[in-house]
Amino acid sequence: MRQPAAQPSMMRIAIAGGGGLAYVLAAQITQGANAVLVISQHAHPEFEQDFPGCQVAQVDFSNVDELRYTLLGVDLLISTISGSQQLDLIDAARQARVRLFVPSEFEGDVEHRPADDPLDRHSHAARDLLDHWALSTTNNMRYTIFSCGIFMERFAPGGLEQYRMGAGSGLQTPNDYLINVGEATGEIVEGTASGRPARVSLTSVYDLARFVAAAIEMGPANWPREYRIRGDSLTVRDILATCEAVRGIRFGAVSRSYQDVEAEVVQCEQAQYLSRWYYLQRLLQTANERYHIRRPNLVEDVNRAEATRIAPPTRFRRWLENVWGPAV
Repeated sequence: MRQPAAQPSMMRIAIAGGGGLAYVLAAQITQGANAVLVISQHAHPEFEQDFPGCQVAQVDFSNVDELRYTLLGVDLLISTISGSQQLDLIDAARQARVRLFVPSEFEGDVEHRPADDPLDRHSHAARDLLDHWALSTTNNMRYTIFSCGIFMERFAPGGLEQYRMGAGSGLQTPNDYLINVGEATGEIVEGTASGRPARVSLTSVYDLARFVAAAIEMGPANWPREYRIRGDSLTVRDILATCEAVRGIRFGAVSRSYQDVEAEVVQCEQAQYLSRWYYLQRLLQTANERYHIRRPNLVEDVNRAEATRIAPPTRFRRWLENVWGPAV
């Protein structure tokens, strides 16, 4: 007879950052029994107002000592910040003896990101630092990455800006990535460098948060180094076709070859046209399948246990219809 799984002990969970992703995560995690602390550089009274039991601490992310003091007693720390601030956060978490760290790495499989990453934002440095402390014999701190591909909310009315997300990566407005569903425009690279159709994995931020919260309820003792989730997996051409079908109109999207975009990247770099350079790099990284999730494992692990079983992630077309309405 199979014995019931032991219930995980209560934890103190901290979420670093006060933006939209932190808010959605807090909304889901506070539904459990664990204590939740949000740490942010700015005052965010909405967390305490909206989520009973949630506390907010206003801290300076560049002050490691202040961060360390704030994190004392925290078991699990989820980061929604990036860049040098996250490096300081990792250092402070290690000093405060946080047991488990979730870095802000919510995109494609780590192993498929380029070594010379044009969109790095200190991501490699953060993972190297986490690897170092995970192997430490005196003060080890485990970590788990939650990879989810592209947030579907990039294609919502108003883009990520409406969710208070994307500012740090320059992805706030609907014109910042691939397709503007509202204006029925876009710029896409359909294939990889070899001409094979490029695939993209898409997940709603709300589904990511649901499954992170479920994984916490399941207990983090056996979390792997990387949890992967995807709501849908489509080619770039299929994403465009799905948007057209939901809106019921033909989009004026420009399809460009991989090689043409590569050539323009060089031109933009020479001219120091950085905003366009970053935009084109995101197109190339999409064509390189940076945002394609292979071998998803989070949904399977969560739904293996009856106590944490929840509905599967939303497919892209249904999500589009929910936010834009089905074609008339």
